[in-house]
This record gives sequence, C-alpha cells and structure tokens, in this order.
Amino acid sequence: MNTLIRFFEYGIFFYSSVVLMSYLFLAMISAYEVLRYRKERDLTDYQNLLATPLMPSIAIIAPAYNESPTIVDNIRSLLSLHYTNLTVIVVNDGSKDDTFDKAVATYDLELIDFYYDEKIAAQPVRGIYKSRNSGFSKLIFVDKKNGGKADAINVGINVSNADYFACIDVDCIIEPDAFLKMAKPIMQAENERIIAVGGIVWLTNDSHIRKGRLLEVRTPETFVPRIQVIEYFRAFLLGRTAWAKVNGMLLISGAFGLFDREIAVAAGGYYHKTVGEDMELVMRMHRYMRERQLPYKIGYLPEPLCWTEAPSDFNILGRQRHRWTRGTIECLLLHKKMFFNPKYGILGMVSYPYWLFAEWLSPFVEAGGILFFIIMIILGRANWAYFWALLFFVYAFVVFLSLFAILIQEISYHRYRKHRDLTQLILTALVEPIVYHPRVIYWALKGNWDFFHKKNMGWGEMKRKGF
Repeated sequence: MNTLIRFFEYGIFFYSSVVLMSYLFLAMISAYEVLRYRKERDLTDYQNLLATPLMPSIAIIAPAYNESPTIVDNIRSLLSLHYTNLTVIVVNDGSKDDTFDKAVATYDLELIDFYYDEKIAAQPVRGIYKSRNSGFSKLIFVDKKNGGKADAINVGINVSNADYFACIDVDCIIEPDAFLKMAKPIMQAENERIIAVGGIVWLTNDSHIRKGRLLEVRTPETFVPRIQVIEYFRAFLLGRTAWAKVNGMLLISGAFGLFDREIAVAAGGYYHKTVGEDMELVMRMHRYMRERQLPYKIGYLPEPLCWTEAPSDFNILGRQRHRWTRGTIECLLLHKKMFFNPKYGILGMVSYPYWLFAEWLSPFVEAGGILFFIIMIILGRANWAYFWALLFFVYAFVVFLSLFAILIQEISYHRYRKHRDLTQLILTALVEPIVYHPRVIYWALKGNWDFFHKKNMGWGEMKRKGF
C-alpha cells in the first residue's frame, strides 16, 4: 500500500512539475518573440508590399453552414481586405437556414459556367455564382451539398487556382491588412518553403462592429466569453508563438490560416472524417515535407489579425471543447507514427509527445489526482498542510500565467483601451481556476469517453448571436 501511494504521489508531482515548467518555458520564449515581432512590424512599410507585383496570389476560402446572422457582414469584411491579388470563395455547405438567399440578394449573385477541376474528392457542387456588380468581382459563391467543414474547404481548394489559400470561418472578421502581413514571411523566405502561416485569433463578443469592421475592442460583458478571452491570450500569445519559433507547431487555428495550395493538394487536402481537420492537415503537411526531406517552415504572426465570436454559454462552449478533445485524439492516433520518431525531428521528439502527455492525458492526471486525494482522506492519510500549500502554489502559478498573458497583450497591442476592460479581465483570471477549469476537465473526460464509445461524434451546432 505504501509503495502504491508513493508511486501516485511522486508520479503526479513529477508530471505536474514538468508540465508547469514547460508552460513557463514556452511563455518566456513567446514573450521575447512577441516583443521582437512588434519592433520589426513597426519598421515595415506594408504599403510598399501592397504595390509590388511579386506578392503571392491568395484565395480566401470561407465555409458557411447556417451562418445567416453573420453572412452578409462577413462577406463584406472579406471583400474590404487590402491585398492586390485576392479572391474570396464562400462555400455554402448545404445550409438549412437563409444563408444562401441572403448572400444572393445582398451581393446580386448569378449562376455562371465555371470549369470545376476536382483535384480533391468532395460532395457535389450545385452551382457556382458571381456578382453582377463589378464592385464584388473578387467574390465567388459556391453552393454545394452538405459534407461538413473539411469537405467545404476541399471544394474551395478545387475552385481556387491561387498560390496560397486562406482557410477562415465565415463568422470571422479579418483585419484589413492581415494578408499583407501574412504574406511577408513568404516573401522573406530564402532556402525554405513556407507551407503555412498562422496568426492570432481573438474574440469580439460585445465589441463595437459596424459593416464588417471592428471599430473598438471591448471586454465581453458576460463571464463565459470573458474567460475565453484569457484562454485565447494564453494559447496564442504564450503557446503557439513559442512552438512556431522552433518550427514545431502542430495546429493552425481553423478560424484563420494560410496554406500553400500545391502542398496541401499533394498531401491530400482536408480529411473529412475527423472533427480536427485543421490540426490534421498541418500534421500531414509536416509529414509530407519531412518524409521527402524538403526544407520548409510554418510561419506565425503573433498579432491579432482575426476576430471571431466565442460561445456565450456553457452548453455551447462544452460542445465546442468536447469536439476539440475528439479532434485531438483523432489527429494523434492518425499520426502516431511520429511519436518519438527522430525522422520527424522536433515534431516527433518534442511536439507530438507534448500534445500527447500535456494536452490529451492531462485531464486524466488531474482527475486521477483528485480521486487519489479523496481516497487518502477516506483512509485518514491526507497531509492537509501539504495539500493547502501545493494547492495555493498551483493556483498562483495558473493566475500568474493568465496575468502575464494579459500584460504581454497590453504591452504589445493595447487593444483594450478602458481601465474597466482590464480590471474585468484580471478579476476573471483570479476566479477562472476555481469556477471554470473543473468544467474543462469534465468536457475533456466526456470527449474521451464518447470518442472511445463512439458516441456523439458529430460536429455539434454552434449557435451565434451575430455581430
């Protein structure tokens, strides 16, 4: 019994220590990179980039399913982006609401003859539309049979003939100069191919938006989206920035990413049998380049270039996190060949093991630690002094990371102009570990349970209020 107890005590303590120190290490690297990027950005004249004919052509692919509240404003937002060689491809994935009718009426769309080259297999296309209004000449609207987000993006890739395609959610608002900035790493590359570029996605709940343009960023009024603001700060500012630095990033957000079309097609396009299609494509493109020993890099801009609406209640948020958990499991299992495989460099030796142990397995360790401590209480062997000291340390560490992410955001971008906004974020960071994190553990455990029992495997409806 004593041996078993010691095993759990030291095992959980060692695991937790490694994970917490890795968070701290990633945060330090990211903070340095964010501040360095800010200085470099301030010295760049993006108007000169806009004028050059050497910029790569980009097609924006925006899958839309039941996006009636936001479809008009978001198409307008995409059409207003500052980029010379740009096409906007909106793919209506068999919406059941009036998404199609609103788009057709607002943008004066008509059915056209269009050669459709199906390089990637996908659900049938019912029609391809363009606007009669020359002001919307960059817009291509595709109507297709429902097949899911991955299938819709594959149709957009087939329709496009651009050098790069940008995969974004149609419910997102993109900064006007976002693609000028995302094209910069491609233009700067010398001996390596930039196969993808990611950027920061932030939240717009309760912000001031007019006609598809973000005018003022505000902290969400309600608790659920406000917690997610802090989560996004940590993930994008203190996590992915560091992974991109070492070319070990396994995930580019499905809401906003730029991909080399030729490599994406060669790798097989999006895999529609997973709900983690964005992560899966990035992993497959990594493998494609590594297995052929081709020099490449995935770029990342630690700057808020894309804004989206977060789930506003725990029910919808729970469905989202449930789906994220299942997507992570599917991707890790599909690419298990990379696990501690030196052939894949830092991906196989660091990135994949980190996602496996620190992302997938962490809810089990946390839940196991709670269960273990309950058993110790029942057996009368709980060390309460040690428990309270360790609990305070973990709580303080988590709050520190959140406050550090808020600080880096404020130093670098200062998007929240009012003291009230920052005060609300700080207060939310103080209560998040107690009120919110237990729910995250539950959603992750439920996602694992449902995945291995083949339950609730669909995408899940994400209702939005609209901007």
